[in-house]
Amino acid sequence: MPLDPLSAHREPVTVPTPEHDKPILLFDGVCNLCNGITAFVIRHDPPPGRFRFAALQSESGQRLLREHGLPTDDLHTFVLIERGRALVRSSAGLHVLRGLGLPWCLLYPLVIVPRPLRDAAYRFIARNRYRWFGKRDACMTPTPEIAQRFLP
Repeated sequence: MPLDPLSAHREPVTVPTPEHDKPILLFDGVCNLCNGITAFVIRHDPPPGRFRFAALQSESGQRLLREHGLPTDDLHTFVLIERGRALVRSSAGLHVLRGLGLPWCLLYPLVIVPRPLRDAAYRFIARNRYRWFGKRDACMTPTPEIAQRFLP
């Protein structure tokens, strides 16, 4: 089994960024599942909107990955940058749910499930997401109403 480049990040790397005032969700911009999850977060994020967004493939996404010591070519991960630290995979997802408030935050206690088990399920879905949900030719373009929440 190949070594997972993100496995070395047991503790989140803390790096101050200019965008650190709000959590930033990095997602695969061409993945239909990832775009659906991003749309879900936008719909359930209470106004004025706690989360900001960037595609992993974007200039901002690539810069943030580098700043946090994460691989820039691994688009199979979900990254949440919050308070200067990067969380990946299931930990990122659970922290996003916690940030959405009720009822979604009620799923956060799943964090007690050992991370290797949570991330194994995450990796299984990530490996199959294009086959199951499809892929776009280009990253999503946000609507004018939400464009200010997306980093370039």
